[in-house]
Amino acid sequence: MLFLRKSKTTPVPIVMCGVRMGERVLQIGIDDPWLVGALAAKVGLSGHAAIAVFDDRAAEKARAAAANAGVLVDLQVAALGSLPFPEGGFDAVVLHALTDPLPPVGGAAALAMLCEAHRVLRAGGRVVILEKGQSRRSWLPSRPAQVNAGATATALGTAGFRAARLLADREGVSFTEGLK
Repeated sequence: MLFLRKSKTTPVPIVMCGVRMGERVLQIGIDDPWLVGALAAKVGLSGHAAIAVFDDRAAEKARAAAANAGVLVDLQVAALGSLPFPEGGFDAVVLHALTDPLPPVGGAAALAMLCEAHRVLRAGGRVVILEKGQSRRSWLPSRPAQVNAGATATALGTAGFRAARLLADREGVSFTEGLK
């Protein structure tokens, strides 16, 4: 597990993506710039950290975050349905959609993005989606979080992921995981 520090703009989420030293991880989207540095630091020099953003404003935000953390990050500006990465090139994909929303789950753009995430994952790889969740502190998800996670899990299944499930809904962040 990777623990995030408390900041003034984001709650204290626990990123349950299980990223380890030496792995190849792709982050799609950027909400909390600190996460860019945290994921890159976690995989270390023996791994590979990449981030795909959708516009130049987000790219500048990611560059500044990587420089501030002192880490190397492969930054790409790309369209949602066309990630410039090889097939099976990553162990984990983290979709970060807390304040800068990604396309609504269930829409054609979201499905295209999830299919691309599926394509760039190796067999047995995992995707973790961070979304706005309930604000109360609980490891047990409330009914609205289960409904939102159900829609996300259904979208993951449609994109080809298996074993999609809500991992947690803690302090305003919902974590949904799917396996390739």
